[in-house]
Amino acid sequence: MRDLFSITDARQGKKFLLDQTLPRHRKNFLPCRAFLHYKEAILGPRYELSVAVVSPAKMRAINRQYRKLDKPTDVLAFPLSKTQGEVFLCLPETKKEAKKFDRGYENFLSFLFIHACVHLLGYDHGTKMEKMEKKWRKKFNI
Repeated sequence: MRDLFSITDARQGKKFLLDQTLPRHRKNFLPCRAFLHYKEAILGPRYELSVAVVSPAKMRAINRQYRKLDKPTDVLAFPLSKTQGEVFLCLPETKKEAKKFDRGYENFLSFLFIHACVHLLGYDHGTKMEKMEKKWRKKFNI
């Protein structure tokens, strides 16, 4: 049986259990349990989701390959099927973007994860997506 939710730090090749956080310093906290809760609420408990934490260099390469943008970004989401998807997070980029939006790191990280999940539902940037994100942010107090 495969995991329906997994988080891997691709920088270290380490898979994390849901009761762990990564890395251990508070500035780069990754709320694994909260992510599972968000994933199950937004995508459903049977949706198979893999989350990879990658370096800025790796995120830049992924962004260049799939979006033709030669720069790192904070989050990318890739639907693989109606019941499977992948999310890539770049924590240093997330930290930079949180400052730009005058939001706390953990709050912004949760915002990005919700944003990725809504993309996995098939929404593209626009009014409908913003309404869907607002609904989930309100539910989770983000």
